Amino acid sequence: MSEGTEATVMLDHPSWLTADDGAAYRAVRSGRSVWAAITCPPETLDDGELVRVSLVSGTDKAIPEVDVVDPAVLTGIDPVAEALREAGPVARLRNPDLWDALATGIVRQVIRAGHARTLYQRFCRAHGDQITTPAGTAWLFPSPETALALDDAEFTRLGLAFKRPALRAAAHAFLDLGEKWAALEPAHLAREVQAVHRIGPWTAAATVADTTNDFSIHPLFADLAVRTWAPRLAPECSWPEDEKEFATAWRKSAGRQLSERTLLTLAWGVRHANATGAAAM
Repeated sequence: MSEGTEATVMLDHPSWLTADDGAAYRAVRSGRSVWAAITCPPETLDDGELVRVSLVSGTDKAIPEVDVVDPAVLTGIDPVAEALREAGPVARLRNPDLWDALATGIVRQVIRAGHARTLYQRFCRAHGDQITTPAGTAWLFPSPETALALDDAEFTRLGLAFKRPALRAAAHAFLDLGEKWAALEPAHLAREVQAVHRIGPWTAAATVADTTNDFSIHPLFADLAVRTWAPRLAPECSWPEDEKEFATAWRKSAGRQLSERTLLTLAWGVRHANATGAAAM
């Protein structure tokens, strides 16, 4: 990893909670098993472990993956690359639960990240499985079957009336096609899920990014969050305000490191938003 910089964990997924000791933690479903993911305090990082993942229940031994993106590998001497190098490496847990990733993308549609986090956690606490982790109590996103069993009034009570049609359509589709989807390559998966009612290119790309940590799929790399944080990372650069023009400029500046630059920029934005109380996306 980059020397002299502190590695951080990307906490963009709305399931992350904060323990009494300040650590972030979440529960994740992987097949028939449930895992706890807990960020490690800096003083325990001699082994380089940024997120500790442990089995809570089940027999699946395939540990959810944590990817570390080190900005030291970025090429170029442009202001964005320089700023990201100063920010240091970023770790992100791949979401092993495709249903959760798809549903999370739906909840995040056209609303700010903070509001989406509130709605997501409210739905989980009301109807998701409660999981006891070493860091505290967490909740899983309600299963497709649970989502389909809820009546209109309950979605309205939870503030999810607008999300109801898409969540129901996704639940039906996932029960029919989820196993097939899980075996697809990222780009193919992004195309397939768009056949579901109210799932467009952004939600499809966000789903793929959450499960694979591949942030190079359009239009995610030109999302409002990236367009918000890029000028703050490199205010000396002239960034197009138009989404399509920004996408062209961002892709050109990133070259073959489109996913890495996008992930690192979004992680920088999440940290900045948490520190200032701002929110993007």
